Amino acid sequence: MQKSNITYSKKESMQKLPLAAPIKVGIPSSSILRLLDRLDHYQVNLHSLLLMRHGKLAAEGYYAPNGPDDLHRMFSICKTLNALAVGLLAEEGKLSLDDPIVSYFPDKVPNDAHPWILEMTIRNMLMMRTCHASTTYKYDVHKEWVESFFTTKPTHKPGTVFHYDTSAAHVLCVLTERLSGRPMLDYLKDKVLRRIGWSEASYMLKNEFGDAQGGSGLMATSKDILLLGMLLMQGGRWEDEQLLPAAYVKEMISNLTPNSLTGGVISEAQGYGYQLWCSKYEGFTCYGMGGQLAICLPKQDMILVTTADTQGCGGGNDLIYNSFYEEILPALDTHPVDEATEAAQTALLAERLASLALAPLKKWRRTVLDIPYDSSFLNSATCAARINHINFCIEDNPQSFTALRLTLSDKDGTLDFTRNGISYSLPFGLDACLPGTFPEYNMACATSAMWLSPDTFCVKSHLLDTCVGSVQFELVFGENDVTVFMKKIEETLFNEYAGHLYGRIA
Repeated sequence: MQKSNITYSKKESMQKLPLAAPIKVGIPSSSILRLLDRLDHYQVNLHSLLLMRHGKLAAEGYYAPNGPDDLHRMFSICKTLNALAVGLLAEEGKLSLDDPIVSYFPDKVPNDAHPWILEMTIRNMLMMRTCHASTTYKYDVHKEWVESFFTTKPTHKPGTVFHYDTSAAHVLCVLTERLSGRPMLDYLKDKVLRRIGWSEASYMLKNEFGDAQGGSGLMATSKDILLLGMLLMQGGRWEDEQLLPAAYVKEMISNLTPNSLTGGVISEAQGYGYQLWCSKYEGFTCYGMGGQLAICLPKQDMILVTTADTQGCGGGNDLIYNSFYEEILPALDTHPVDEATEAAQTALLAERLASLALAPLKKWRRTVLDIPYDSSFLNSATCAARINHINFCIEDNPQSFTALRLTLSDKDGTLDFTRNGISYSLPFGLDACLPGTFPEYNMACATSAMWLSPDTFCVKSHLLDTCVGSVQFELVFGENDVTVFMKKIEETLFNEYAGHLYGRIA
């Protein structure tokens, strides 16, 4: 079972960036407050938000318990790093973008490989124009990931249609490691990233075969991603040094592949470069699942970075894009006449950024459902008092739960359960998300709970670790029994926490 590799030393790597009051770079503080209000209204589950213009950091906020030095799962932003590595290897003369990828993997290519596999080039892979319609290693989870890329039957000729293929990015990562003799991220740190202030603590998750997850495994800080965006916006130049080939970076951030028909949502239908997405306003985005974004707008000389968990929130990423476009862009360079008003707004913004926190379920109910939270029924000494500290025996179930108990106090509580003969406890807050560790997986989380009705109690745990997502328990109490619905929103793990349970008072 995969467990967290995070060490909770949070003082190691504070990258220093030039700061400026928002108005000094042409951004009224009131527009940033509106951006925060709008994202809060739609309950976009942000973990951090950083806004930079003209090379100055104008706003920086972290939603507690997330912090500035926390390593966050960046998912497909990792793909952009692969593209950087490939460009550097090409500059070194170790590859050409038009080389067939099979020439570098003779040990992985079968003798009867399909002609379209043999034709596929490194450039095709960078542009997401492979011969596969989706990620190949997801077809057979027992097959080694690189091998699957060369053995899965292709669906179309390479270099034609855009299809998002994470297995291609994984193979590019392995290619970098074969040609450089170094782990991909270490190679980039030595060549580029260390020089721009990238965190030393960052690392790559590995898959079950021992390979770095080249398409989605990056663990890095929010500022790391901002630094990456800055480097690309500057054409690969940092201070007085050209760290990346300028012509390659120009290609990389260009709209090379139309994807308006294959993009799932508006933000994924603006075109594609080399392992990054094009965006509106002639911009580009380093884009990771769940709201890990560096939205770069060269014409406005501005970057918005977010980390988040938008999984399960319909159109969550587009909410971030649209809120940014509609609240910030129209306000640029509209300096207020009243300096006192701007000073007051700047002070309010600083206070707001310093107090950001993950929203507990109570706030979600009030904001999203527009249902006021009324806890008066808890004073009636009915369900809450009757089930507090009561043990429930869980009937046979595929998830191997055998017992469950809810313990409540005024401000917090615990959900205790037994699975496979081992007892676990999940603490939660009622008025705030309580930081903790998710049982069994030993992963950092933040958990809150609330009564949805006099007999229905909900616990939601935000996963803030090598996994980003959530696990939710809905407990409906009868006179002598409980029905539990469990829902997990996470890409690969936590499958035990999905489905239904039924139990009776022990």
